[in-house]
Amino acid sequence: MESNYFKEDKLLVFKITEEIDEHSVQMIRGKADYEIKRYMPKRIVFDFDSVTFMDSAGIGLIIGRYKLASMIGAKLEMKNLSNGVRKIFEMSGLLRLIPETKNKESSLNAI
Repeated sequence: MESNYFKEDKLLVFKITEEIDEHSVQMIRGKADYEIKRYMPKRIVFDFDSVTFMDSAGIGLIIGRYKLASMIGAKLEMKNLSNGVRKIFEMSGLLRLIPETKNKESSLNAI
């Protein structure tokens, strides 16, 4: 996973570059939590552009980061969802809670 922080916009972007399963979630969670606590951003964007597979562990990953973002007063967004990933998030109800950013400019097309 790659991350970029944009100080002037208080924006933290995570570009997930691996499949999201039980094993990768632990590493992603640790790095994401560290970066969120380190920068205390106002907006957090998870970019799923390179994700080819995700199981239910991905739902837990996003819900946990949503809770952390809420605790620090940040907004969480997701972008570049593949059809498979979008379907998992729709079935879980996550897309009603966390918006999908369609506009690449809104997250500065960061990475």
